[in-house]
Amino acid sequence: MRIFKKHLFLIVVLSANFAALIFLPQTGIKSIEFTLKNFMNFLFMLAPVFICIGLMDVWIDRETMVKLMGKNSNSKGILISFAFGVVTAVPLYALLPVAGMLLKKGSKISNVLIFICSSASIRIPLLLFEVSYMGWKFTAVRFVVNLFIVFAIAIIIDKNLNEKDKNEIYDNAYRL
Repeated sequence: MRIFKKHLFLIVVLSANFAALIFLPQTGIKSIEFTLKNFMNFLFMLAPVFICIGLMDVWIDRETMVKLMGKNSNSKGILISFAFGVVTAVPLYALLPVAGMLLKKGSKISNVLIFICSSASIRIPLLLFEVSYMGWKFTAVRFVVNLFIVFAIAIIIDKNLNEKDKNEIYDNAYRL
């Protein structure tokens, strides 16, 4: 039963594809092709991310990460997290393993949140695309507003987590 719960989404997708293949063969074939194409895109996107995470795990020792982005990193950690976030160009689902590795290496939770939020909303490729379609004024206003929101989210969440919650987050990241 546990395996069924763990793989429920996969089972539903495979069942829907199989049912479509039986009852609507032409649609079923297109559905299977679409599912396989998306699965392959997912794998090809995640493979380099996991390679980079593995290299980060081996090459960067915990003490260095704690010094750069840990509890006492202050503005240096914030700037590194923000810079790391805005230069990423991967899908959002690929950020979560990176965030887990940052936590495992001892990064402050607020710095990890700054990384995730800035990568989701203020990344440089997104800004360049936005400038070309929406103009500099709109992009500048959105950038400033998002900048404020990113730091507000990180500070509010970090302040509202008690030590037990923070330790649980670090323990779960360390199990990865």
